[in-house]
Amino acid sequence: MKNQQEQLESLQEIRTLMERSSKFLSLSGLSGIFIGFFALSGIIAFYIFLGITPDMPGYYHFATKDNGEPNFAFYQFFLSDASIVLALSLLVGCIMAFRKAKMQQHSIWDSTAKRLLINIMIPLFTGGFYCLIQIYHRQIALLAPATLIFYGFALLNASKYTINDIRYLGVLNMVLGLLASLYLDYALIFWAMGFGILHIVYGITIYFKYEK
Repeated sequence: MKNQQEQLESLQEIRTLMERSSKFLSLSGLSGIFIGFFALSGIIAFYIFLGITPDMPGYYHFATKDNGEPNFAFYQFFLSDASIVLALSLLVGCIMAFRKAKMQQHSIWDSTAKRLLINIMIPLFTGGFYCLIQIYHRQIALLAPATLIFYGFALLNASKYTINDIRYLGVLNMVLGLLASLYLDYALIFWAMGFGILHIVYGITIYFKYEK
């Protein structure tokens, strides 16, 4: 009986080591919560800047003045707001990942982390260039759906190198992106749900499932 227990423990250790070598396990649930709050704060700031409420449709019309000229104040605030949210999200995500890896005595930068980064960056860079093209053509209404869809693809593409839960977050973001494409007037609400609420729910779930 004792030998059988030792064999089971050995198998569990081997399984754990194999999982650590093939998956990046330093993603923090707390970072997901922070990212969600950053996204919601960015959306709230954008609505305040526009002077409208979420139930008012057609936010993208503010990108063009009455005379048909581009509203550069809109673009400037939009890009600044998005850049701040992105920068804060990346900063907190990296800090939390380093902190968790240090606590677990894992290496933060190994072959698995490199594969994860490559697989998540390819869809993100593609989506980023696509969004710049949409800005060039003044198709502002499609930006929110595009970011949700490409971000969802990025998470789905990277899920095989980290915890499986991130796959569901990716799929849900893609679904919200498609809904945002269908209901363009309220795309920002779907964006807030995807990058804000879903991230908070995901972060809380990950924290209590793997870290608590």
